[in-house]
Amino acid sequence: MQLSYWELKNWFSNVDFTIVGSGIVGLHTAIRLRERFPKAKIILLEKGVLPQGASTKNAGFACFGSVSEIIDDLKTHTEEEEVIQLIQKRYSGLQLLRENLGDAVIDYQPLGGYELFLKEDEAFYNDCVSKIPFINEIVRPLFKSDVYTKVSNTFQFKNTFEHLIFNSFEGQIDTGNMMQALLKKAALHDILILNNQTVSQYQELNDEIEVVTNEVSFKTKKLIFTTNGFASELTKNQVKPARAQVLITKPIANLDIKGTFHLDKGYSYFRNINNRILLGGGRNLDFEGETTTSLETSEKIQNHLEDLLKNVILRDTPFEIEHRWSGIMGIGNSKKPIVQQVSNHVYCGVRMGGMGVAIGSLIGKEVADLV
Repeated sequence: MQLSYWELKNWFSNVDFTIVGSGIVGLHTAIRLRERFPKAKIILLEKGVLPQGASTKNAGFACFGSVSEIIDDLKTHTEEEEVIQLIQKRYSGLQLLRENLGDAVIDYQPLGGYELFLKEDEAFYNDCVSKIPFINEIVRPLFKSDVYTKVSNTFQFKNTFEHLIFNSFEGQIDTGNMMQALLKKAALHDILILNNQTVSQYQELNDEIEVVTNEVSFKTKKLIFTTNGFASELTKNQVKPARAQVLITKPIANLDIKGTFHLDKGYSYFRNINNRILLGGGRNLDFEGETTTSLETSEKIQNHLEDLLKNVILRDTPFEIEHRWSGIMGIGNSKKPIVQQVSNHVYCGVRMGGMGVAIGSLIGKEVADLV
């Protein structure tokens, strides 16, 4: 494409920072760079009409880990301290997000979070309960009180989920409100956001980078990737895509479910939103098939989610499915995010481990401070 003089002058000349990916991490990176470099020219490239990945497609959980997830993390991470640092980063990221945008703007609701256990999961539940004192002890320096407690089930699904573990520090947000607020803040900070721009290649020169997209070629002093689940090639497979499928019901009369709910070791999750149930997960039914960057939904997992609603969560309560979608997370052998300098002028902040809402704002700040 041939650019006009005006396009070259205003958008693609003397570019200081180019960020690839306009999700939670990318927008926070850009805003933090503006704080550090008030006069810099900052461009954000996004391959979709809206941010691809999971930033506008997640369930809006303001969470940092259920008991069973933390137990799994302790098994898969070599150092207990690393798991504590992960929880700390997630919680700190949530506080930064709330501070940057305001609770009213993102509709933050501190309704608490619940981990649910089916009647047949008695042994697993007892194992989780036995570890609550230990987990509370390791996170007490951060929260200054116990975080996890076992509670009675008073919800309408009490006949199917006999046991609950409650986290009073968990909440929920409106994902759409959050992303709109971030985009508005970026625009107010004179950050140029260009959509439908897929980076096909880049070449490192002596003191700058040449970036080629499907529409344009230009030079920038620094290039930052915040593409999370799409960062496999960049990180030499340290990040793998993980598709998360979701559905939402039409409004349900007299719905008494309020809060965020985790089950099956966090592989399934649901919440209330505008008298509806938003339910996601099921990736553990087909790990190989869900290791994909395709934003389609699969019949197998959508059927599983619908059965979960019908036979477990909303049993004896009529409902209709209104909409289905999916998002792409970035995971790996470790849940520790990758914030690093890739080469002389290239940086990345990726691998949110399914906790982008919680940790994305902090990772954006960290990668911006690394530049």
